[in-house]
Amino acid sequence: MSGLHRSVRNFRRQCDDWMHKHVANPVAARLPRQTLLETVGRRSSAVRRTPVGGHIVGNEFWMVSNHGTSSDYVRNLIAEPRVRVRYRGRWHTGTAHLVPDDDVRKRLATMPKFNAMFVRTFGTENTTIRVDLDDR
Repeated sequence: MSGLHRSVRNFRRQCDDWMHKHVANPVAARLPRQTLLETVGRRSSAVRRTPVGGHIVGNEFWMVSNHGTSSDYVRNLIAEPRVRVRYRGRWHTGTAHLVPDDDVRKRLATMPKFNAMFVRTFGTENTTIRVDLDDR
């Protein structure tokens, strides 16, 4: 990877991190219908709730991470794959799995449009995640 490409990628990641930390996540997490992914902190063991975009298909919740295994919530679900998802106001428990061979472009075409736009624009290591739901 060239130095310029790496610099652009790092800048996009910094913009995305700042926007999520200071604007999007604090606001979105308070919205009653916002989809949330609840993980357990890999070091702290504290419950962490992250606003995400995604949808349920059958017994599975599908989403795409902007930064793959560089994202804290992805590192958390790798360490402890048992998660909860709040989707359309209802909590579901399940087991999360990374799906590295999934076609991210096709997956994003099925996702909520606003979320998919941000993932395409700011994502640096887009990675598909599937949560096998217990209660559907």
